[in-house]
Amino acid sequence: MRHEIIKIVKAGDSLLDKIFIRKTDNQEKIAARVAGIIASVRAGGDEAVCEFNAEFGGSKLAPGELKVANDEVEAAYRFVGDSFLEALRLALHNITAYHKRQLQQSWFETGGKGIVLGQMVRPLRRVGIYVPGGKASYPSSVLMNAVPARVAGVQEIAMVTPPAGDGKIDPHTLVAAAEAGVSEIYKIGGAQAIAALAYGTAVVPKVDKITGPGNIYVTLAKQQVYGQVDIDMLAGPSEVLVIADDTATPSFVAADLLSQAEHDEMASVVLLTPCGELALKVQAEVFRQASLLSRREIIEKSLENYGAIVVTENLEQAFDLANHFAPEHLELMITEPFNWLNRVENAGAVFLGRHTPEPVGDYVAGPNHVLPTGGTARFYSALGVDAFIKKTSLLSYTPAALNEAGGAIVKLAEVEGLSAHANAVRVRMLEHEAIKEDEGC
Repeated sequence: MRHEIIKIVKAGDSLLDKIFIRKTDNQEKIAARVAGIIASVRAGGDEAVCEFNAEFGGSKLAPGELKVANDEVEAAYRFVGDSFLEALRLALHNITAYHKRQLQQSWFETGGKGIVLGQMVRPLRRVGIYVPGGKASYPSSVLMNAVPARVAGVQEIAMVTPPAGDGKIDPHTLVAAAEAGVSEIYKIGGAQAIAALAYGTAVVPKVDKITGPGNIYVTLAKQQVYGQVDIDMLAGPSEVLVIADDTATPSFVAADLLSQAEHDEMASVVLLTPCGELALKVQAEVFRQASLLSRREIIEKSLENYGAIVVTENLEQAFDLANHFAPEHLELMITEPFNWLNRVENAGAVFLGRHTPEPVGDYVAGPNHVLPTGGTARFYSALGVDAFIKKTSLLSYTPAALNEAGGAIVKLAEVEGLSAHANAVRVRMLEHEAIKEDEGC
């Protein structure tokens, strides 16, 4: 491994184009495979789900074994330690408190002539959350998906997660689901899990919305079932962008870059700094720290293909580049970071100051860690309570109010060529006038 495990470039280098636009090889081929999986699950139900579970994960489960039983959850509680439960419950408390601040209320407003307008806010009835699994355990992802749904008032939260080859789910994931209020848990992963949630099977009742990140198969499956159900977003590989000035600590910056590089070989890590000396120090620190980490091979590939230290002309240029990139995670390791917040236009989450590394947001701070990736922070937001509610408009007009506005309504309807629309108002206006005449007599 060379000392230049991460490259130092200038703004405008062609490497940035590769980082900004990450492409998955054979995406069209994978999309076709996903379409076949979805069609098979729709036709074959739970038997097809079990076949794909065995093909992709090695688990040999029968349809009757797909749903996690209560005794499996009870056994999980006996397995996990007290220190895990303490940490989990701290995270659960903070995440719940943060998302309660996002709650919206129904409202009504009375205007002139008895007009009543308003909005009725209601939770979705049933949602599905996808949590990566198999050989890994992500209890934090359980909390980040389930808690905002529970806070929103969703009645039924169904979780799907791929089992290990022995057909079991990591006990930490099971305990997190129980603590977060998940209604039911299914041992299903991949595109087949998304298909089961979207269309339903004998074992898995269909849902209204699917949230949660997964691999390319999961992402493309969510894309293909959108319309049958709602989805949160199309999540891609993780990314962090750090803006740092000469006051930043090189070891901190390097550690934060590496914390994202270990996620995935396609994870993107970028440092933007106007300080050339800091760039060199961070480069050396990345090399030193990476050699000590367990996921070193993944880190090296991530840094080689999608990592860069960019020396900018000034902080203004750094923020311009950051807004163009629209990163999932944006760290500001600069003097007075709050004074620069007005320059941030596009970011999933912003971490302010040298003692706020991205993992704080992943686990215990409270804000959601399901965030837009791949530049979609330009138009997507973090997962939150809004994702699990629906809003219904409310309108009530009195005869006098309709009569006053009727002329404008009729005119606009006629301009659009919708004579029946105009007539629906006109007949009421005529009735109103007739009543007024009778009262006058």
